[in-house]
Amino acid sequence: MAGGGLAGSQGVAFIVSYAMVSDVIAKCCSSPQTAEINIGPREETLMKWVNVGTVEAAGVTVVAALADPPMRNAILIGGGLALAVTYAEYVYARRSGLANPGPGTES
Repeated sequence: MAGGGLAGSQGVAFIVSYAMVSDVIAKCCSSPQTAEINIGPREETLMKWVNVGTVEAAGVTVVAALADPPMRNAILIGGGLALAVTYAEYVYARRSGLANPGPGTES
């Protein structure tokens, strides 16, 4: 990107640092496993926040791809695959938790 923005391998550095911060925070807050276990109290908001995160991640992936043309395909494929897999994990966790409710870990 011209004008002092991200360029070249800075796109890779940007997406890696962004993903690291997001992953660490998300891992501390929830996971598909805890979503499945606690789907009862979380059902109303779970997919809303998965959708918000998906839009955010897609936007960051596009910015990184635009910033680093030589790595564009790898960034888009990696980001797209991670989005698809993670979304599917949460959908599966929700479905499994609703089908087999057990004692949750939250009150």
